[in-house]
Amino acid sequence: MKQLLQSYRNGALSVMDVPVPRLGTNQVLVATRASVISAGTERAVAEFSEKSLVGKARSRPDLVRQVIKKVQTDGLVAAAQAAFARLDVPLALGYSSAGEVVEVGPGVQGFKVGDRVACAGGGYASHAEVVAVPRNLLVPIPDGVSYEQAAFTTVGAVALQGVRLAELKLGERVVVLGLGLIGLLTVQLVKAAGCLVLGSDPDPERVRLSLELGADLAVVTGQDLIEAVAEFTRGRGADAVLITAATSSNEPTELAGEISRLKGRVVAVGDVGMNIPRRIYYPKELEYKISMSYGPGRYDPNYEEKGIDYPYAYVPFTEQRNMETILQLVKEGKVTPERLITHRFTLAEAERAYRLIKGETAEKYLGVIFTYTGAVELNRTVILREGTAAPGSRGAGEVRLGMLGAGNFARLMLLPRLKKMPGVNLIGLATATGLSGRYTGEKYGFGYCTTDTEKVLSDTEINAVVIATRHNTHAGLAVRALRAGKHVFVEKPLATTEEELDMVLKAAGESSGTLMVGFNRRFAPLGRLAREVFGSHSQPLCMLYRVNAGYIPPEHWTQAQEEGGGRVIGEVCHFVDFLQFVCGSPPVAVSACGVKSGSLSPEDHLTVSLRFADGSIGTVLYFANGDKAVPKEYVEIYGGGKTLIIDDFRGGRLAQGGRVRKVGSRRQDKGHTQELISWLKVVKEGGSSPVPLAESAATTMATFAIIESLRQGGAVVPVTRILGAKATEQNGDMANVTADRSTLHYGEDVQTGP
Repeated sequence: MKQLLQSYRNGALSVMDVPVPRLGTNQVLVATRASVISAGTERAVAEFSEKSLVGKARSRPDLVRQVIKKVQTDGLVAAAQAAFARLDVPLALGYSSAGEVVEVGPGVQGFKVGDRVACAGGGYASHAEVVAVPRNLLVPIPDGVSYEQAAFTTVGAVALQGVRLAELKLGERVVVLGLGLIGLLTVQLVKAAGCLVLGSDPDPERVRLSLELGADLAVVTGQDLIEAVAEFTRGRGADAVLITAATSSNEPTELAGEISRLKGRVVAVGDVGMNIPRRIYYPKELEYKISMSYGPGRYDPNYEEKGIDYPYAYVPFTEQRNMETILQLVKEGKVTPERLITHRFTLAEAERAYRLIKGETAEKYLGVIFTYTGAVELNRTVILREGTAAPGSRGAGEVRLGMLGAGNFARLMLLPRLKKMPGVNLIGLATATGLSGRYTGEKYGFGYCTTDTEKVLSDTEINAVVIATRHNTHAGLAVRALRAGKHVFVEKPLATTEEELDMVLKAAGESSGTLMVGFNRRFAPLGRLAREVFGSHSQPLCMLYRVNAGYIPPEHWTQAQEEGGGRVIGEVCHFVDFLQFVCGSPPVAVSACGVKSGSLSPEDHLTVSLRFADGSIGTVLYFANGDKAVPKEYVEIYGGGKTLIIDDFRGGRLAQGGRVRKVGSRRQDKGHTQELISWLKVVKEGGSSPVPLAESAATTMATFAIIESLRQGGAVVPVTRILGAKATEQNGDMANVTADRSTLHYGEDVQTGP
């Protein structure tokens, strides 16, 4: 299918063939018939993209501060790589469209194939031939309403949310500042609400059009406006002012205050300067509100992505119900978006359309839409280069790689390394969206990109698979890849539930392929040094791992138990595994205490005490409420008269024999490169996993035990599994924890425990 993309680095537009997006839970696949260019929003994006790096920095100082903080914590190279990687990812433009349902995903009710629907959402209702849209961002199109009219639904909902925030009452006198697309829709909505409306804009033609659309009075913005408002309101001032202009100037905010009545209401709908002048607003005790896009639910992933609606009794007008209202008003003829259309383009004419809205053609415009005609093939795979395996590369020593997922971690950490490694042929890349698959696939030289996971898993050319998807999918994908006989590298965590872990271990025992979990810190130079220094310890070790984890919003997918597994399963596993690796013994019991603070869960601030089978003890201090200026990770290991300190895997100090020497370098190395080299060697030459499966299973079980301990208020929870042979808790050591390619077992009947 065709999709319009824009480079975030230089602003270049392109219409590209990308795979049809994968249909997820609570989503509907829609063949687009019309989409609207939101001139203000999309022009701003285009202008920002076209700026130089210096220009981008000047216009977004908040992003510059983020980069500076990353330089302080991760170093200049890592910060630069992350910043440029984000600039390279193309943008999917558009957020207001209409079309026909072609597929309905699981969990969706109320929609069927063939339904006509209006679609909303940045990243969803894009300028593309086919889009996947969550059910709460869809509404049916009433009979008698065309696709072109319905394509304005989301833009209309933006105007409607501003009107709702103004809390208009029948007969009030309202001023609309700015008569662009949203402003003219606002004029019609204010009239539909039973109010008198005065419109103002610098463009005389838009002023005239507002009168045709129902404005009671309209004037060209200037000195006469204040007098016109005074006459219009009988000297009282406007009951409400809606600012629908788009300008960095603070003038609309100042003007709104001047023309408002005592205790009036001002609502900022457009992107305008909001430096509220006290001298104007204070004497009138004015109320200033900022309208948030197209209604309640916006920016809430529970609402938009998971389909969890707000109770009607408490939130009667969500973004979806605002969309429904707009379409009903269009059906009744009270809102007439077709009167606003000045230009129609096809996607192939996208460059002309954007030259128009950027003012490069000196041609006036208002409503600009893309139209789509003809049947669309639901092609989920796009070939990026002819032939998948390179000539002569199908020998036993060749890694023919498939990859599932292309998120930030895959793009920043895995793929740049895999691309440089000899003997690796990148064949197939599967992603949820065609945009990320096409961009990433081309950049790193994959043979094809697809949104069909089964395409990669069933590809006989592929002998190894990297899984870098969201956490709740790891186990299921690993099982399918192992059953297909492929070698598997799966990013942590291995599983998010005990049932998933059982399933993976069973599949690994029956597969001809190997399974390795991405516990990279084992492969860091300082991690190897720790194992070398303490590997032959005759007495138990004492270990401390402090993590300045940083804040993650509660609504982020990693925080959701059903998707990310939470922070313990999703990240603390790294630190448990490292301590297990250093002492060379599995964890047998844990105790965890967390702090509940506001919206943060106990998994954001917790301490974990671990006891290992050889008697060693370890503590993980994991905190999200620290300052980012402090390096993220700090490790201390004590044993046999020696002490090793690791500072964020950059350097450290080793104390033994009464002397202290510096170890490591200032360049951070958490082992990502070496772990991939070790795994690829196994794929090429055979052998067992560089991270023994029994140890990955023990780490995973320990995270489950940590969660249980938190639930029990810090109780000691044993880490046990029954797989092939019994393992019970009693005496404090676990013997013969072994794993090979065909089976995982826990030795003889061993009693271990507190």
